[in-house]
Amino acid sequence: MKKDLTTGSVLKTVLYFSMPYILSYFLQTLYGMADLFIIGQFNGVESTTAVSIGSQVMHMLTVMIVGLAMGATVMIGQAVGAAKHEQASHATGNTVTLFMALSVILTVGLLLAVKPIVNVMSTPAEAVSGTVSYLTICFIGIPFITAYNIISSIFRGMGDSKSPTYFIAVACAANIALDYLFIGGLGLGPAGAALGTTLSQTISVIVSLAVILKRKMITLTENDFKPDRTTMAGLLKIGIPIALQDGFIQIAFIVITVFANKRGLNDAAAVGIVEKIIAILFLVPSSMLQTVSALSAQNIGAGKHGRAWLTLRYASIMAVIWGIGVCILMQIDAQTFVGLFAKDSTEVVRLGSQYMRGYVWDAILAGVHFSFSGYFCAYGLSGISFLHNSLSIICVRIPLSYFASKHFTDTLFPMGLASPAGSALSVIICICVFLWLNRQQKVIKQE
Repeated sequence: MKKDLTTGSVLKTVLYFSMPYILSYFLQTLYGMADLFIIGQFNGVESTTAVSIGSQVMHMLTVMIVGLAMGATVMIGQAVGAAKHEQASHATGNTVTLFMALSVILTVGLLLAVKPIVNVMSTPAEAVSGTVSYLTICFIGIPFITAYNIISSIFRGMGDSKSPTYFIAVACAANIALDYLFIGGLGLGPAGAALGTTLSQTISVIVSLAVILKRKMITLTENDFKPDRTTMAGLLKIGIPIALQDGFIQIAFIVITVFANKRGLNDAAAVGIVEKIIAILFLVPSSMLQTVSALSAQNIGAGKHGRAWLTLRYASIMAVIWGIGVCILMQIDAQTFVGLFAKDSTEVVRLGSQYMRGYVWDAILAGVHFSFSGYFCAYGLSGISFLHNSLSIICVRIPLSYFASKHFTDTLFPMGLASPAGSALSVIICICVFLWLNRQQKVIKQE
């Protein structure tokens, strides 16, 4: 089932397409937060720290897979917009072949590297065993995490943002139930959290495949799965810069986590908790990257560049409005939200609230450069996104975080400000590149 996104009101189309994705992202984030919340109800700070560190590593892997899958969303979207259905099927088949091979390689490689990864994270000694258990079990489930994300990227490329929402809803419900069983009922700690995550992803993939087969939504032949050099090159040309960009961003977060881990168990737990809450606050900004890329890709394929520009504009406005709202909320009452995950530790709540009040300003700025990144990706210019994110990380985020961790030892607020400062540089670069492209290449054409 393919949906035409190249006609009608641009604003309504952005809202129609983004809302299911926002809900899907919310459920996926809730899915990840469930582990941290439930472990905090039944175990101590060391288990909370183990899950927060382990889930951050898994989040980095997941967003890199999603970034790489952006190539499929854009290629399929452009083919659907241009009514080239055979090309869309071929891109879909090659996506499945590429990602399944990748998932096997990742699983084997990461299982061999569990302990070195835990050491690199500067995991506090009390949390090492729990982190190793969590990551080992989650790494075994990588093929299912990969399968879910490529299925979602294919659907979005076809203009269907609703089906992935249903699939992640199944996973979220299963994860919460399994977490209470394994952590609360059986007392398995971090290992139980990982089991719940892995099994719920497996259930989600099974459900999604059953729906695809029942509806016959995708028509593929054996030939579509055979690796094609041109198709693979197209997928990787768009996907690799985005995967590297997202991976680089997550590495920066991990480096910041390492800075916090070196300060002690309370600081490590506080930063880990805030990263989970921030994932919820970034629902709208994060969804704009996927929304703009999918909608703009179809419109570009149909030759409607003016609609692609309007998509960028409306998405940016939506992200900024949302960002202002959550910034005000967190400045007023960050303690309540952090306290949900650390009810028995006033020090973790104090530190987490400081970190949150600095970090949350990124919700405004990130929404703008995420929207621009989606727009650039739709034109096959994903390298620009990698460039501005790399510069912001190398020149601003990591240096400022390190400086703050060393010179402000009694507060995490300055460390929190490093992320919005980095995003400010990204926004400036994106606006400059956009204006340059408009002037040099004249890609924006009003209808």
